[in-house]
Amino acid sequence: MIIVFCLGIESTAHTFSCSVVNEGGILSDVRSVYKASEGKGIHPREAAIHHADNSKKVLDTALNDARISIKDIDVIAYSKGPGLGPCLRVGAVIARALAVYYNKPLVPVNHAVAHLELGMMLTRANDPLALLISGGHCMILALSNNRWRVFGETLDITLGQLLDQFGREAGFASPCGAIIEELAERSHNYYTLPYSIKGNDVSYSGLLTAAKKALKSNRLEDICYSLQETAFSMLTEAVERALAFTEKRELLVVGGVAANKRLAYLLEQVCKLHDAKLFVVPTKFAGDCGAQIAWTGLLEYHAGISIKVEDATVIQSWRLDTVDIIWNRQTLLH
Repeated sequence: MIIVFCLGIESTAHTFSCSVVNEGGILSDVRSVYKASEGKGIHPREAAIHHADNSKKVLDTALNDARISIKDIDVIAYSKGPGLGPCLRVGAVIARALAVYYNKPLVPVNHAVAHLELGMMLTRANDPLALLISGGHCMILALSNNRWRVFGETLDITLGQLLDQFGREAGFASPCGAIIEELAERSHNYYTLPYSIKGNDVSYSGLLTAAKKALKSNRLEDICYSLQETAFSMLTEAVERALAFTEKRELLVVGGVAANKRLAYLLEQVCKLHDAKLFVVPTKFAGDCGAQIAWTGLLEYHAGISIKVEDATVIQSWRLDTVDIIWNRQTLLH
């Protein structure tokens, strides 16, 4: 097989990242993250300005780390969506400019599908039930007939949004998952909070409202602990139902919240009950990164997918269960 070098550009939300990969794996992954002020979330326009201002440095560093020049890149992949419009457009414009100037093929990538593809590559999960949990996604999925099928999802806000919005109420800046996990580890005092699950679907908005109210008259550590235990238990229950239904023997966890050790422990217990193996994406690649775009772009390129530069648009709401998975990842895994 001829070695193909793919440059991936990620810009869906707070992270601007560039990565170079080939069939052998990840050669570089460089990121610059927009930091919101304390108590605030991502401001799309400000994040987009951050991405534009830092794009050249990130790109140059990614190429230097991979010990390759832009002229040696064979294909350019970019995150087409889903994500924040202003942020997505920065990545798309840079990808288009590079593709035109250096006459390179261009590949659009669904950011959510890319989380799953990178997770399977890094963990070597083969046919998993997948849990995608981040600021933008909260879904239980399995691959069937060339599409990711949804077996459960959030009915309102995602798990990542729950943690971030609660964290901002407590005065932290997004993303807030890591600080909430740290504070939760200091307590074992459970404060009763709403537990809302409907079949395999979860609802977090009521839990968020109750946790914000409880914060006013309780220790922050106790509410962080209670929030995590409630939210994670709801999700774990839904995952267990999906494991029982699909009879999968692998569970893959990807997305920014995959880095949470308490959630991993709960899911590990469920996997033991169902004789399944738990695969958790390495923490370094749990969040948004160029590597997920580059690797998925490489898979798509080998499957014959590329677009004209004038068709390099973005889609803010692009569900992963509308994407046809026509590539064979096993041909690239050694």
